[in-house]
Amino acid sequence: MNMTLKYPFLLLLLLLLLPLFWYWFGTRRSKFAALGISSISAFKGKRVGGRSLLIAVSKVLQLCAIGFLIVALARPQKTDYLSNSHILGTDIVLAMDISESMSNPDIDPTRFEAAKATALDFIRHRNQDNMGLVIFAGEALSIMPLTNDLIALQNAVNGVRMGSLANGTAIGDGLVSSINRVLNGKAKSKSIILLTDGTNNTGDVAPSTAADIAAQKGIKVYTIGIGLDSKSVYIDPYGLARTTIDTPIDEETLKEIARKTGGEYFRVKDSDTLEKVFKEIDQLEKTSMDVESYQRTQEAFMPWIIAALCCFGLVLIMRYTVLTKIP
Repeated sequence: MNMTLKYPFLLLLLLLLLPLFWYWFGTRRSKFAALGISSISAFKGKRVGGRSLLIAVSKVLQLCAIGFLIVALARPQKTDYLSNSHILGTDIVLAMDISESMSNPDIDPTRFEAAKATALDFIRHRNQDNMGLVIFAGEALSIMPLTNDLIALQNAVNGVRMGSLANGTAIGDGLVSSINRVLNGKAKSKSIILLTDGTNNTGDVAPSTAADIAAQKGIKVYTIGIGLDSKSVYIDPYGLARTTIDTPIDEETLKEIARKTGGEYFRVKDSDTLEKVFKEIDQLEKTSMDVESYQRTQEAFMPWIIAALCCFGLVLIMRYTVLTKIP
């Protein structure tokens, strides 16, 4: 770790303290009336008054405060900063269906956009959890491994686009991909939130088989069936064609997945209902984890500001107590 200054040229302002020091201490004698005497033998052994010493201390504190503020203005920074923190958290993977039927506007603005917005809000409140992202349609793709970098995860969710995978609904493949991701986590509590609006109709792994794997690994799966009915309206990206697709939600399969893994199934017909899922996840058992984070630059001016405020505070206390002037 190295300490640097963002604006080192501002340290030149410290030179202004020299004339101020001279004004307060070098010219001190000329400010008072003088009385000439032939001998100082009568004053030998006498100590300097305590008030005079306190005045000098007050001036020194003021000089220090100004100096500390100048250093703070120069913006001290720690570079190549590596920190370790101890947190309580859980491992969560969000598995999102991005098949064509998710473009249905029966949930405003569409099922897909409502799911994204809710996921982003959920991520913003999980600052002590490791989260990952998997998307699936006719195939599954892991977008983001487990991370506590919420900004990167939010960017990943924002970057998800429909049509980026083969069409279809491979719930089993999406679940297996999510299991592979969450197994790498260190937390005792591991869970998957699987959101879909259809029925498994393609893929290499059956949903029941994937659920058995999750149960063996101690992973809870919270399944969400999203949509008002079984009819989905697919709108092409250019808004020129509307196709009605029969996409019944296989609630029995989703309930079976949740039951086998100790999770819960939710039927979502509006965006607000998803909050129930998030409240359930909030009750998960937390695990103590050591998190190592790396930051290129970290501001370090606050200690200097605190030191300056302490000096000014002491000056004010002295001025209105022991150094109070009587009219």
